[in-house]
Amino acid sequence: MRLGTPLSPSATRVMLLGAGELGKEVIIALQRLGVEVVAVDRYADAPGHQVAHRAHVIDMSDGAALRALVETEEPDLVVPEIEAIATETLLEIEAAGLAEVIPTARAAHLTMNREGIRRLAAETLRLPTSPYVFADSLAEMGAAAEKLGYPVIVKPVMSSSGKGQSRVDDASQLGAAWDYAAAGGRVRKGRVIVEGVIDFDYEITLLTVRALGQSGEIETRFCAPIGHLQVKGDYVESWQPQAMSAAALERAQAIAAAVTGKLGGRGIFGVELFVKGDAVWFSEVSPRPHDTGMVTMATQRQNEFELHARAILGLPVDVSLREPGASAVIYGAMDATGIAFDGVAEAMRAPGVDIRLFGKPAAFVRRRMGVALAVAETADAARDRARTAAATVKPVKV
Repeated sequence: MRLGTPLSPSATRVMLLGAGELGKEVIIALQRLGVEVVAVDRYADAPGHQVAHRAHVIDMSDGAALRALVETEEPDLVVPEIEAIATETLLEIEAAGLAEVIPTARAAHLTMNREGIRRLAAETLRLPTSPYVFADSLAEMGAAAEKLGYPVIVKPVMSSSGKGQSRVDDASQLGAAWDYAAAGGRVRKGRVIVEGVIDFDYEITLLTVRALGQSGEIETRFCAPIGHLQVKGDYVESWQPQAMSAAALERAQAIAAAVTGKLGGRGIFGVELFVKGDAVWFSEVSPRPHDTGMVTMATQRQNEFELHARAILGLPVDVSLREPGASAVIYGAMDATGIAFDGVAEAMRAPGVDIRLFGKPAAFVRRRMGVALAVAETADAARDRARTAAATVKPVKV
């Protein structure tokens, strides 16, 4: 792809659908390559809005509004950054030749809904996954839990960052889990996936990059595996590299290659996997940078956002690891607008530590407002540094 000059007739124009902290970093990476970026989100002054050339606020699940905006802005590429998008409209936009959807409109459509991607992985590709049942009501969810056997994990078919996800240990918790799933779903479809619990040692994100090689054909590359800790399905820590056996790594890469190859297109994919010894199970995939991959801002020569930007523009990529590192989430700790942060300088005085504050206009108790990054000689040492740094940063009302 020829790269032009922003805000001129030669501009290479990219529209990001979703302008949170991940989208913000993608925008910065694109702008460093001279790309004109249009950021779209459901609320004003989202992190990506603050750095884009132009910003729009729309309900991205409204297909008519989404298509009208694409027709007005005329982007070369449309890059979904969240799940809550009218993906049927993306299919129409791509089919009409209005823009290229990254990685493809089909990939965005399949991965927005856990049902689509789970059936693709388990039933089409025959990859190992947890046992699962889909349910459309509380009664069906209870029957699914009985069939699979407690404990089970309940997730909305459409959500992100663990929203609406809960562990159910017995029948008394079913009602609360159903209500939580309904509240946490990106789009209220009244449908959940009930999963049997896998006895795994750890879980990883395998960042998988589909980018053009020297031959002009798409090649698949893998970043070093990222370990992560989740609470209620939401990531709170990640580290890279995660130690694993050669056999498990080979199997993880094979699974990731199969899934992303079937989805097609260019860009980075966050493939989530469960690992026990040499055994690996597919969990989920996001066709975009992954929240656990924020650690790559400290660890890799090109972080996940730079890799995504380069891949979608047809540029060379480098997935090499520079040094071990970790990330730890900084939460809002309160419900307030326009909060401030104390302790940032103190946190950054520690060796190997950096801080990213996302600039979200409103804080919630469990809203991710920033991240502490750290590098060290080992991933475990980096985890200690990142956790300490995150705890040092204190959100305050002003």
